[in-house]
Amino acid sequence: MTDFNILRSAIAEFLVTDLDAAREFYCSALGFLLIEETGSALYLGGLEERDKYSLILRKAEAPGLAAISFKVESERDLEALARLADNENLPCRWIDTGAQPGKGKALRLHDPGGIPLEFFCQIEQRDWYLQKFRHHRGARIMRIDHFNCMVRDVAQSHEWYTGKLGFHCSELTDTKENPPRPWAVWLHRKQNVHDIALMNGIGPRLHHVGFWASDRVSILDACDVLAACGFAKNIERGPGRHGISNAFFLYLRDPDGNRIEIYTGDYLITEWNRPPVRWDIDNPMRQTFWGHTPPKSWFDEAALVKNILTDEFMPTGEALLTHRPSYVI
Repeated sequence: MTDFNILRSAIAEFLVTDLDAAREFYCSALGFLLIEETGSALYLGGLEERDKYSLILRKAEAPGLAAISFKVESERDLEALARLADNENLPCRWIDTGAQPGKGKALRLHDPGGIPLEFFCQIEQRDWYLQKFRHHRGARIMRIDHFNCMVRDVAQSHEWYTGKLGFHCSELTDTKENPPRPWAVWLHRKQNVHDIALMNGIGPRLHHVGFWASDRVSILDACDVLAACGFAKNIERGPGRHGISNAFFLYLRDPDGNRIEIYTGDYLITEWNRPPVRWDIDNPMRQTFWGHTPPKSWFDEAALVKNILTDEFMPTGEALLTHRPSYVI
């Protein structure tokens, strides 16, 4: 048990170099709702979301990630998380109420692997667009679903998220060592496969942010619209189906190279203590149940993440596990 209740993945804050190009990609092509804009940022949301927004695109000199955010139940949870950060000597700072539109105070901290996390409990609510069908365009994005991060030490991160933050493991990839070690883990707080996944690799970096589409046709339609809008080259991988999560997927790179996944069709988790599904690291069906082989960029490239205290990018280091799946070029 923890002293706080993390509800779910909630907001991603990307850094982009050109807000107009980002608007064209995310809003005109993919169909994200533009909820609010300032001279330095766009605040976007999905059709079924009640929280004001779930994706922030902030103007910066270089692309990357400012933070990934989780919603908690109450302000008491924020105070408890601040105590955890203090006890473990993790860098942290408070974000004042109103620093972002409609949002209450938030706590930012680095996990032990260096990923910048944000926690908040209050944000302005808005009408959902689920039945405002005239606004359904592009990929018909419904909601934010998960984050996927590359970390140097998956075992350490897995232990911290499950032991300190109360996440549960739905699926994992083991190495062939005796005893095996986790090469990648899928962790959840809400009742589907993951709110955050942690993969072995050069880290800390963000691999992608996943957004939920209502069905497979929405993802296929998105490919047509992207191509018609001149973004065919931004389709990096898919469509296809994962073995892990069972999800139907499409991976895209925005004009700055930040990666998102359009995602649908995973499964409900009704008991938090259900044993995780285990995958052999050399089983290619774990990543691609069917579909084209992923490009090398999908395994090697990821976004740098910001230091929450200095606003510089965090330095990266090589992964502790050197083994790569046998099917990776």
